[in-house]
Amino acid sequence: FVILMGDESSKGEGVSELHCHRCQAPARLQCPKCLELKLPKAVSVFCSQDCFRAAWPEHKQVHAPPPDAWLYVVKKGKERSQIMPQFEWTGPLRPDKVSPARKIPSHIPKPDYYKTGFPKKEIESKQQNMVPFYNATDQDGIKAACRLGREILDIAHRAIRPGITTDEIDRIVHEATMEANAYPSPYNYFNFPKSVCTSVNEVICHGIPDARELQNGDIVNVDVTAQLNGYCGDLNETFVVGEVDEQGKKLIKTAHDCLAKAIAMCKPGVRYRDVGEVITKHAQANGMSVVRTYCGHGIGQLFHCAPSIPHYAQNKAVGVMKEGNVFTIEPMINEGSWKDRTWPDGWTSVTEDGKRSAQFEHQLLVTKTGVEVMTARLPTSPPLWWETESMS
Repeated sequence: FVILMGDESSKGEGVSELHCHRCQAPARLQCPKCLELKLPKAVSVFCSQDCFRAAWPEHKQVHAPPPDAWLYVVKKGKERSQIMPQFEWTGPLRPDKVSPARKIPSHIPKPDYYKTGFPKKEIESKQQNMVPFYNATDQDGIKAACRLGREILDIAHRAIRPGITTDEIDRIVHEATMEANAYPSPYNYFNFPKSVCTSVNEVICHGIPDARELQNGDIVNVDVTAQLNGYCGDLNETFVVGEVDEQGKKLIKTAHDCLAKAIAMCKPGVRYRDVGEVITKHAQANGMSVVRTYCGHGIGQLFHCAPSIPHYAQNKAVGVMKEGNVFTIEPMINEGSWKDRTWPDGWTSVTEDGKRSAQFEHQLLVTKTGVEVMTARLPTSPPLWWETESMS
């Protein structure tokens, strides 16, 4: 399985100057896998097919990446690749290599999917079909997790700047979560490889933190979920990176206001399906669309459970809000088409036309008269772009 080395592949190195990696005779052939991985010729060239076959048991080991290698994510997080997958990319963004999994200390309480990647408890729970009600003790636990999630997101927000990698944002979130003796819920959830989702520009949601540096003019959503003492707190916000154009800022503000208008209508007796009507009306009034593939969800003792809350109009969600229900609303708003595609990593959802997307999320508790925003911004939270401009 070797190919002839032409002048093009030699790039100035004469074939006669190269020697077989096994026997040191003049080299004539190169291992195609080494060529694909761009490995040095010194370890990848051979004099003949016979010499290559004889060297194969030892030679193939050079193809394996070291344990600390940064690699591309493939197959929904189950595998890694040294080569960027082929794909009909919808916009200018491309995946970059992802760092090895970060460590979680032994004293941190962990969900069942920590090692397996499979949330068996969640999938088999009755809460997938029956919206849970939380008593005062549970509510206090959920509120503590939400407060922690807010504090962690604010730490990440303060780090946003041109030049920082999304992997560095993941490190910041991961370490802040460990310091609080909490578990980052995305970590190995259905094999998701990181502790936070970072979604840049045309990424709608579930972006995997990687080696790419944020650029001046980018927008980035950071989605944090902290699991503390058996309860989950989930929220996200979209931030500007440096100087962002007016259309990008309008997109972010529209997504924020879609969520605010949806929250304002929530109270006991409101149908879950009606949330999408309010969101869609505001998005369309601003010339934007609402993603239909992903929805808000129940959350509390589980990362995801009933109810499901679509963000688009004329959806068929069932049920009404009742006191003691806990759920997220998290509309994803696009500049162009509402339709999405998924990258080869199996997680990253992007707009089908490559235009940008923005999102905001809060976790809510239904009360007797309305809802409590358990992930509300704090007086110490870093300002969003319009708050910054109003202060100048």
